[in-house]
Amino acid sequence: MSEVRMERMSWVEYRRRVETDDPVVFLPCGSLEQHGPHLPLGVDAMLSTAVACEAARRCGGIVAPALAYGYKSQPRCGGGQHFPGTTSLDGDHLSQLARDVIREFARHGVRKLALVDGHYENQWFLIEGIDLALRDLGRDCGLRVLRTEYWDFCTEDVLGEVFPDGFPGFALEHAAVIETSLMLHFHPDLVWTDRIPDDGPAEFPPYDLYPPETERVPPSGVLSSARGASAGKGALLAEAVCGGLAGAVHTAFVAS
Repeated sequence: MSEVRMERMSWVEYRRRVETDDPVVFLPCGSLEQHGPHLPLGVDAMLSTAVACEAARRCGGIVAPALAYGYKSQPRCGGGQHFPGTTSLDGDHLSQLARDVIREFARHGVRKLALVDGHYENQWFLIEGIDLALRDLGRDCGLRVLRTEYWDFCTEDVLGEVFPDGFPGFALEHAAVIETSLMLHFHPDLVWTDRIPDDGPAEFPPYDLYPPETERVPPSGVLSSARGASAGKGALLAEAVCGGLAGAVHTAFVAS
């Protein structure tokens, strides 16, 4: 099977693949952010990369190194900036980083680029980076860009199996069942199951106050209990999101 990780290729092999195969290049996007006492800080980049790699294997794509720093963690979906280890970018810096990288891929001759986001707070800043890059490159540059959060490929049927007692919502799933199960599937050596807390679900009002009300966030940083996580659920989720992403790429770049 051909190598999918860009950083493991020589520039000669990368150029050949781009010129000969016209591949989709996947750009994982994550963060360096607390994920409770049972998961590592790099979960978002690790999972977006793992999902991108599996999708790339299915469609002959290439996976670039992840944008591993993300926009500032928010209490209602990431626990907040007050946790040691959480290391974030200002929004305009993330947008400019995405802008620069997208322009570089266009310079390489890439025509199909898929940004796979694994950090809830990144969304609008990545969109801004895409918009600015395409504005710089011009309408006739030939580059098309797909952007998605990988969890959007979790179907209702899969969520029903993973959450038989009811799904708490993606915002509260920070460091909870979905991410813990996927880590048990892709990186089981980096999950410390004996440290899983039994917090949540956290309760937040339908508004934000500034400075943030950090006391509303469980001390562990976990917004909903991860006790229901398992490698089996991770495999089920992985098939849904990896297959869904590969199908979306085919629809966007091949079938259209």
